[in-house]
Amino acid sequence: MSYYDIDAILTDAEKVPCKFELDVPELGYLDSNPSHPLKAGTSIGIPLWLAEPLALTSRSQTSTDDSNSFVSLDLPPSLSNQVMSALKADPRAVPLRDQSHNFYGLGTRMLDVFEEREICATLRKTFVTRAADIALHARKAGATEDMGVGTGEEFLRGLEEWERKLFRKAHEGTKETKEWMEGVKKH
Repeated sequence: MSYYDIDAILTDAEKVPCKFELDVPELGYLDSNPSHPLKAGTSIGIPLWLAEPLALTSRSQTSTDDSNSFVSLDLPPSLSNQVMSALKADPRAVPLRDQSHNFYGLGTRMLDVFEEREICATLRKTFVTRAADIALHARKAGATEDMGVGTGEEFLRGLEEWERKLFRKAHEGTKETKEWMEGVKKH
């Protein structure tokens, strides 16, 4: 991941649900209460780039328990049990872009914080299963110059960013292979 990677920046900007563990003066506006402090126990969504260090940083130097952090971090709705169950049932049936534009990036970042082996396995299986379909659609679209926009527009609409990059690479590879084969036939 590069510092200038727009997908990484957008992933870090995704809001994740957090519960504040202490009162914070001057932040009541985050909970639509501008003249009051943000109360302990308040649950709000804050960007991942801010939530992660607040959840992992301890308020005191001597304690290492989780209840001593500034916020407790929860999994975002796009990685909820309902979504994971749908992905386990049929990964192809879930439009990941509706869950998050950077679904796999968000999942990867959240797995840096949470040790959820089941989510990790589900994300891996989902990517592998969907990659086969992406390659198939890219191969079909490889026959045209427009990346199959007219034929597979609905399919492309459900792909999240990692999948779109995979589709582009597979499409370009198919197109270049076709051009190479035509060049070989001429000689």
